[in-house]
Amino acid sequence: MTPEPLEREFDVIVLGAGAVGENVADRVVQGGLTAVLVEAELVGGECSYWACMPSKALLRPGTALHGAQAVPGAEAAVTRTLDVAAVLKRRDYFTSNWQDDSQVKWVEETGIELIRGHGWLTAPRTLQVAGRDGNSYQLTARHAVVLATGSTPNIPPIDGLADLQVWGTREATSAKEIPARLAVLGGGVAGTELAQAFARLGSNVTLVARSRLLGSFPPEAARLVAAGLRADGVELHLNTSTDSVSENGDGTFTLALGDGSKVTADKVLVSTGRHPALEGLGLESVGFAAPDGQPLKLTTDSSGLVNGARDEPWLYAVGDAAGKNFFTHQGKYEARAAGDAIAARAKGELHGAPAEWSRYAQTANQHAVPGVVFTDPELATVGRTVEQAEKDGYSVSSVELPIQVAGSSLHSEHYEGWAQLVIDEDRKVLLGATFAGPDVAELLHAATIAVVGEVPLDRLWHAVPSYPTVSEVWLRLLEKYGL
Repeated sequence: MTPEPLEREFDVIVLGAGAVGENVADRVVQGGLTAVLVEAELVGGECSYWACMPSKALLRPGTALHGAQAVPGAEAAVTRTLDVAAVLKRRDYFTSNWQDDSQVKWVEETGIELIRGHGWLTAPRTLQVAGRDGNSYQLTARHAVVLATGSTPNIPPIDGLADLQVWGTREATSAKEIPARLAVLGGGVAGTELAQAFARLGSNVTLVARSRLLGSFPPEAARLVAAGLRADGVELHLNTSTDSVSENGDGTFTLALGDGSKVTADKVLVSTGRHPALEGLGLESVGFAAPDGQPLKLTTDSSGLVNGARDEPWLYAVGDAAGKNFFTHQGKYEARAAGDAIAARAKGELHGAPAEWSRYAQTANQHAVPGVVFTDPELATVGRTVEQAEKDGYSVSSVELPIQVAGSSLHSEHYEGWAQLVIDEDRKVLLGATFAGPDVAELLHAATIAVVGEVPLDRLWHAVPSYPTVSEVWLRLLEKYGL
C-alpha cells in the first residue's frame, strides 16, 4: 500500500537549489517569508560542480603559465609545463569533490528548508515531490512557486551521435584523465573554453563548428580568440558541419565532416548550446504545453512572473529556466529581483509590473548583460552590439581600435587586444562595449556601470584611467570618438 504523501505548506516553494534557486530563497526569507528548496541533485547546482567553477579552475593554470611566459625575466624562470595532476586536484577542490555539505549548511543557517527529490506541479501552487528519503511530499505554496531548474544540453541531429557515449560539458569538467585526442563539437563559449583548457593540459584538440567561432561576438574580437586557440595547437574546422560520428573497434571515434575530411578522437565533447530544463515539471497541469516537437519556453515579466499562469499571479521562472540569459551572474540577479518582488507582493507593497530599474525589476536583461569568455586571450562584452542596437531602432555609431597603451605593453610582450564602444548618437551614451585581449575581464565592470548608469560621454571623459594600466584604452576610445 502506497503511503499518503506528507503534506507541507510554505510561503514560497523553489524548485531547483542551484545558485539561482538559493538566491531566490534567500531573498524571500530576508523578506520575512518561509521557503523550501526542492533539489534532485547537488545543492549549489550546475555552476558549482560542472560549469563555472570547474571550467575556470581548469583554464586558470594555463593562463597563468602563459602569462608568465609572455614577460621577459619571468619567461626565463618558467621551465616546466602544467602539472596535470595538480590542476585536476585544484579543480576537485573548487567543486568540493562534488560534495554539497557546505552548501547544505548555508541553506540551513539561512533558515531555508531543503527537500531532496524530484518535484513537479500538480495544480496551481501545488507540487508533488518524490523524496530521496523514500517519502512522498505534497507541498503547497501560499504565495509563489519559483522554477529555478536551470538548463539542459542541446543534442544536435548528427547521424550516429545519439547511440554513442560521448561527453557533454559535465563529463569534460569532471574528467579524471586528459584524453590524448579530443574532438569538440561547437564553437560557442563552453566549447571554446574547454577546447583551450584541454589543449593546454596535453590533448590534441580539434574543434568543429557549423558557423564561425563565437558567432554572437564581434568578429574582430572572436578572431583574436581563434588565434589564441591555434597558438595552443587547436585545429579549427569552422563553418563546417559534422555529418556523422561513429565508434571504432578500439573505442575511439571517427567524425565525418562536411568538408570531406575525417577526425579521429579518443573522446568527443558535444557543446552545442542549451535550453531551459522544463521537461517533467508538470507544467501541462497548469496550462503550459510545448509545441509539437519543440521544447517548452516560458515568457516572464520584468520580475520573473510567468505570463499566462492560471489563477492569481503565483508562478515565477528565473535563471536558465526563464530562457533569457544563460549566465550564472545574470540568473542570480534575476533571482534577487524575483525574490524581492515575491516578498513585496505578499505584503501588498507591489501591485502590477514593477518600475524599470527598481529592485523588483530585471531591467538589465534588456540593456546591460555582461559576459566573459575565459579563454586566453579573454573576450568581455556588455550591452548591445552594433547589429543589436540597429535592430532595436537606435541611431548608433561605434568606435574601435587595437589595445595599444602603456599598460598593455607592460602587461606582456606582443600584447594583442581589441576594444569597441557602441554609442547611442541621440543621447550620447554607451549602449555596449567589447574588449578582447589578455586579462580584459577586469575592464568589463567599468563598462557595465557606464551602460547601466547611462553616463553621458562628456561626463565619462572625466573618468580618468590610472597610468599605466590597460584601462587607458578608455581614454584612447573616447579620443578617437572626438572628445
